[in-house]
Amino acid sequence: MKATGIVRRIDDLGRIVVPKEIRRTLRIREGDPLEIFTDREGEIILKKYSPIGELSQFAGEYAESLAHTTGYLVLITDGDHVVAASGSGKRDFEGKPISGQLEEIIGERKSLVASDDEKTFVKLTADDAGEYRQQAISTIICEGDAIGAVILCSREEREKMGETEQTCRGGGRLSGQTDGTVEQNWKKAFETVCFRCLFGHMP
Repeated sequence: MKATGIVRRIDDLGRIVVPKEIRRTLRIREGDPLEIFTDREGEIILKKYSPIGELSQFAGEYAESLAHTTGYLVLITDGDHVVAASGSGKRDFEGKPISGQLEEIIGERKSLVASDDEKTFVKLTADDAGEYRQQAISTIICEGDAIGAVILCSREEREKMGETEQTCRGGGRLSGQTDGTVEQNWKKAFETVCFRCLFGHMP
């Protein structure tokens, strides 16, 4: 834990302002959820909350399943980092912060399929070398919030993603009832994305 030297007072409603510089550095946006932790020494710790990050093992299993079925590199992200990766080249992406372009796509709840010679082709991470030639991106939406993305990538220069992969354009919106827990609803939203990517229809 790093000391910032910044001191803030709590107002009469118990609120405290997180300095703009810290919010910018940690990419904390207005409306982002934060987890609150305490310890026995009286410290209060705030941490960015990621529903996908909390289910990293679950996300990893789905990434492996998609990669095995499609043969593509599969990435699963939350709003900040690559949470899970599977397939050839996964070590180049695991745990990396996502690019501003991908963050914008998630924030605007877009989905796209593009090749590297198209203007819509985006860098996936800040240090992305762009060694793949095709990409399909689908935003995961749970309970009305855009919480991440499922991404399929191909390194084959002449390979075109077929209709099955392009169904990612349909997006990962969670439809129907949302009367379960957040975790159950997220899983349902994620399963919707995966089924659309693989089979072109809802589960």
